[in-house]
Parts: sequence; structure tokens; C-alpha cells
Amino acid sequence: MQLTLLRSLTIVDETQPGADGGDPLRKVAVVGIVRNPMAGQFGADLSAMIEASTELGKTLADIAAAAMAPYQACSYGKGGIVGLAGQQEHINALVTSTFATPLRQAIGGAAAWISSFTKRGAPGVSIDIPLAHKDALYVRSHYDGMTISIPDGPQADEIAVIICLANRGRIDARVGGLHADKIEGKDGLL
Repeated sequence: MQLTLLRSLTIVDETQPGADGGDPLRKVAVVGIVRNPMAGQFGADLSAMIEASTELGKTLADIAAAAMAPYQACSYGKGGIVGLAGQQEHINALVTSTFATPLRQAIGGAAAWISSFTKRGAPGVSIDIPLAHKDALYVRSHYDGMTISIPDGPQADEIAVIICLANRGRIDARVGGLHADKIEGKDGLL
């Protein structure tokens, strides 16, 4: 199975620093729209979709990493929307670790589980993609997200696959917890 990228959108949201100073907060979302090969079908075995997601993950990750420049990604998230002729399980098949491994490689490595959210929806529906620190889930300052809405998509037989990145934690984050500069071991469990 091959997933053909029909359309892509890149969204860059940059907020200037607050009282904490430092770099601006740059958030990047890359949306890839593909035809759903399982639209209108149940299909008990989704392994072909999972396998096909590797190349899609690489393509979207490369676009996202380039859009993050000149900053390095510090947080990430993933997810997507399946059109109404599909099932939520179809988008879940496209955002497994097979899809995510190229993302980790594109941003120079990452240890933490990638936060994600998927749903089924009509064209124009919005989705909130969660963000968390790429090396340790318990870095509270990096709990964030991006709200994405795709004009005219996904169509009923399409899937919108989404990667989000951020270069730092929230502006003026101050709820305590583990600090990003204190991560030891980068095992993703901190």
C-alpha cells in the first residue's frame, strides 16, 4: 500500500516572549492529507496502513523540522482526523510508532512518548493536538497544544495526519515541576 500526499498545510504560530524573556515560542503544525484506502470498509487487518505510514511520517517530519528553523524542537505531538467515510481506527493506524520514528529522527532524537489525539470529522472540523516535552513527559512547562482546522478537509474519503512541534515551553510558565534543563538520562519516564 502506498499513501499519496494529496495536499499539505504548514502552520507557523510565533509568540514573542513574556516576562520570562528568552526565545519566542514557535509552534509548527504540518498537516498531510491522504486518500483513505479503507474508506467505506471495516478491514480487520490494518498492518498495510501502519507500514505505509513510515514514508508519510518522514515527509511530514522533514517539513515540520524545516519550518521550526532556526529553532530546535523541544516539544511534540501528533494526531489527525479521518473523514466521515472512515473509522477512527484508520487514523490511529497512521500515527503509531512506525509513523513517529522518522519524527524523532528529524528532530535529532527524542525519548518520551508522543502525545496524540485522533477523531472522525467533517471538512473544517477543528482538532486540538497536545504537546509535551520530547524527552520527559513530566515537564509541566511544556504541556501545551495547537488547535488545527483544515479548510475543506478532510473529505469523506480522506485522512488528515498532523504533526506539531514547539521550540520551548509555554510563555511565562510557572506551575513548578520538573524543569527541562534538569532532565537526566532522557529515558522519557521522568
